[in-house]
Amino acid sequence: MPQKKKSRYGLLVDYEYCTGCHTCEVACKQEFHRLTGMGGIKVMDMLQELPGGKLYPTFIPFPTELCIQCAHRVREGKKPACVQHCMTSCLTFGPIEELAKLQTKKPRTVLWAPK
Repeated sequence: MPQKKKSRYGLLVDYEYCTGCHTCEVACKQEFHRLTGMGGIKVMDMLQELPGGKLYPTFIPFPTELCIQCAHRVREGKKPACVQHCMTSCLTFGPIEELAKLQTKKPRTVLWAPK
């Protein structure tokens, strides 16, 4: 019997709703007892100037090279710490194939998958 292909997992970041609260960063640092600047996720702040001089802030939570998607939590059936604690639910964890399908329905997203 052929073996079922093991799914790769990733994070879908819906940055349209990110408020820049940095809770995902705090949750990751607390989960792994990391120092400031050494987290598995970093919220990037961008300020865009729109026509007419209006400023539009954008926040994009993005995993770093330290992100291991909380493998120990996932093995226990839990969500990664950043996903669990995101107050706007703009982070979704799951198989890449499923996240790619969700991404087609959301205009401002980034799909991230580790190596």
